[in-house]
Amino acid sequence: LTPDEMRAWGWRIPFFIGAAAALVALFLRRALVETATEASKSEKAGTIRGVLEHPRALLTVLGYTAGGSLAFYTYTTYMQKYLVNTAHMDAESATLVMTAVLFCFMLIQPAFGALSDRIGRRTMMIIFGLLTTVATVPLLTAIGQAQSPVQAFALVLAALVCVSFYTSISGIVKAEMFPPEIRALAVGLSYAIGNAAFGGTAEYVALLFKSQGHESAFFWYVAIICAIALAASWIMPDSRKHGYLKA
Repeated sequence: LTPDEMRAWGWRIPFFIGAAAALVALFLRRALVETATEASKSEKAGTIRGVLEHPRALLTVLGYTAGGSLAFYTYTTYMQKYLVNTAHMDAESATLVMTAVLFCFMLIQPAFGALSDRIGRRTMMIIFGLLTTVATVPLLTAIGQAQSPVQAFALVLAALVCVSFYTSISGIVKAEMFPPEIRALAVGLSYAIGNAAFGGTAEYVALLFKSQGHESAFFWYVAIICAIALAASWIMPDSRKHGYLKA
């Protein structure tokens, strides 16, 4: 599509694709048969009251969702703007770099999922927390000083390799924190709060710091939130040995 066609109507295409995919997902979901259990039929199943009886699990998921989503959005949705505004890369080169990076990022997710099956979800999350806490500031600093698209590609991909320890298991690692009768609501609530408050605001916080002349403060902000994710990961149970996190 030409730029004019994209502005006129092309931007609607992904939304039409998403709507069609949603209809397919709805059809598949309605065709599934739920397996009723005594727990799922209990009075507290799927209620806020039931969720609040597991505060440790709720706060743990909030903690590592905050760090995981903030790191993810920093190196994906915000990164193209960062390459243009800070690394002074032209928009076309930045787009090509991020397209290549995200394609590679997609391809490595199954490998990290397989690694999780070998070393456990808790170990994966601890590695994620350690790497992002330690590497965020130097990586973002280096990306901002990248001298070529190839160098930028390598640095952003290295950052997303660190994030892959979280993204490859982010769904299952949250679900395993809660018992079946409250799992859907508890995961949805904790994820929505953590993702909206930290991941969803990543770009705005980054641009705010930049506009105030303190861009590097955003790097430290991301590192601190990732340190909180590390602390949350440290207290989570090893799913290979224990079930969900008790209240």
